[in-house]
Amino acid sequence: MQYVSTRGGTVPASFGQAVMMGLAEDGGLLVPDRIPRFHNELPRLSRLSYPQLALELMSPFVDDVPREDLEELLERSYGPAFGEPVARLVELGAVSVLELFHGPTLAFKDVALQFLGNLFEYLLGRENQHLNVLVATSGDTGSAAIYGLRGRERINVFVMHPRGRISGLQERQMTTVLDGNVFNLAIEGSFDDCQQILKALSANLEFKRRVGLGAVNSVNWARVLAQLVYYFWAYLRSGAERIQFSVPTGNFGNILAGWYAWRMGLPIERLVLGTNDNDILARFYQTGVYARGSVRHTLAPAMDIQVASNFERYLYHRLDGDPQALRRAMDTFRAAGELRLGQADPIFRAAACDRRQILSTIRRFHEEHGYLLDPHTAVGVAAGLENALPEIPLVCVGTAHPAKFPRAIQEAIGKDLARHPRLDVLADLPTRLEVLDNDPRAVARFIEIAVGLPAGA
Repeated sequence: MQYVSTRGGTVPASFGQAVMMGLAEDGGLLVPDRIPRFHNELPRLSRLSYPQLALELMSPFVDDVPREDLEELLERSYGPAFGEPVARLVELGAVSVLELFHGPTLAFKDVALQFLGNLFEYLLGRENQHLNVLVATSGDTGSAAIYGLRGRERINVFVMHPRGRISGLQERQMTTVLDGNVFNLAIEGSFDDCQQILKALSANLEFKRRVGLGAVNSVNWARVLAQLVYYFWAYLRSGAERIQFSVPTGNFGNILAGWYAWRMGLPIERLVLGTNDNDILARFYQTGVYARGSVRHTLAPAMDIQVASNFERYLYHRLDGDPQALRRAMDTFRAAGELRLGQADPIFRAAACDRRQILSTIRRFHEEHGYLLDPHTAVGVAAGLENALPEIPLVCVGTAHPAKFPRAIQEAIGKDLARHPRLDVLADLPTRLEVLDNDPRAVARFIEIAVGLPAGA
């Protein structure tokens, strides 16, 4: 298996090279040159534990890590870090919630980032290298990256978040981690600004090579690979012949993993994309027009995104793997802020949910089922119920523990019921945070000073 850039400007890379590269050197995203099929193996896979299932699904994509080493990495990633099963399927009437928030930071991103942290450590040790990881977060990726990478000798992690635009609990989950290899950076801008800084510094090849810059955002293929596993897991545990998923969507990585699972042979009838008021993706799947708007602050802040990085991977496949067509499309979008692609893939449906719908969905499921939805999962549930096919089981991907968003829960049901002991202790812990201008040069200089390099980016 080789990995190629969506923009066609790099030589094919091995899995290990793709992981260490993060964003391709030509500014594109790395994708596998083929997609293995598992449709005839589903009965065999149904008997496996979560780490064993991950091993079977990942192995065809990972040809430069011995199978026994990959197995050990997966067992370590999905063992003690998760206090409960990695994933849990909870039936709630017409929808089941796939709970993916039982990892150390109570968010679905732990599933991929616990694996990626162990994978980085393995690859760096094999090559005797060091890595400086730059992260852009709209909420949960940052803390999951920190908990996946904290204390690792060969890795420093620099996490950018938009100042004042994530929840207080999300910020404290990051800033209370005081390990010497962890640096939290509050950027004076939006999450899209943070992503642009990440892309600008990743595209600065001299800087990238000099500081050994890597990425754990979902631009890194290993993130998507780890996430596709739980779509198989949910289907195999459901006992259904066919299934449909609803996915709260911001940066498009989570639902893209579901789309890859479908391409690999999982009998998914429909993928429902749910967004908040930042509805660029919902509008695309409704109209065929991908048009940038202004970022709006919502109750589901991890999805307060207008430009979804992983959409480029999907677009590459949509354009039949033609990098020239992809480059033209991205140039058009960059210049005009709009891209017209015509009818969307029929497997997708999409809906945008406003504040009222988020709150009413949280309230309804608490009243009817005694179950608390976080605001992001509420978006997925509302969009799924609105767009699901009849008679086919619907699973909504549960992305975060409700205790991470107590204000939304309080507003929805009038009670402070969203608590978790891991979060309750954060208020009394010391924090460390740097505030930086919305400027790639400011971030580059901070990284250089932190790792002891002279200025020069």
